[in-house]
Amino acid sequence: MLSRLPGIGEKTATRLSLHLLKMPPPALRELGEAIAGLSEAVIRCSKCFNIADIDPCALCTDPARRDDLICVVEDPTDIIPIEKSGEHRGRYHVLGGAISPIDGVMPEDLHIRELTERVSRGGVGEVILATNLTAEGEATSSYLAGVLKPFNVRVTRIAYGMPVGSDLEYADEVTVGRAIKGRREV
Repeated sequence: MLSRLPGIGEKTATRLSLHLLKMPPPALRELGEAIAGLSEAVIRCSKCFNIADIDPCALCTDPARRDDLICVVEDPTDIIPIEKSGEHRGRYHVLGGAISPIDGVMPEDLHIRELTERVSRGGVGEVILATNLTAEGEATSSYLAGVLKPFNVRVTRIAYGMPVGSDLEYADEVTVGRAIKGRREV
């Protein structure tokens, strides 16, 4: 069962299983109850659709965050690296996936209507499209740019480029090409 989790291979699942066997029964029971109660303890924020333990979530109620700036992401896990960067002090909007007709995910399956409702209320100056840099993420970003155009709001896309600490020789040609295209004055 552990190997079914994302990022957990057979070896890691075995190590985790062996560790669980060494845990005292009360701690193991507590872990099991926490996992079993996860779906009841975690909710979706009614404003941004992030996972939370309160509604609205802490990011939506933080008075230090900018209301005029919304960063659109595919999934709640996408918020974590953005927050760790310390570069975004606005609000978020979680789509709940990306447009993928092959997988049966269409625009109406995502929280796009709710995003347009937020923008249409006014007060939003910029929407940052931070969908994944995949074919589905690009399609979603392009679709959103078209949907948001009538609202006279600035729509930006996260930059592409080389990760810090990486070597050019190991990067793929698409990443290098986008890094060259996205260059800026020094």
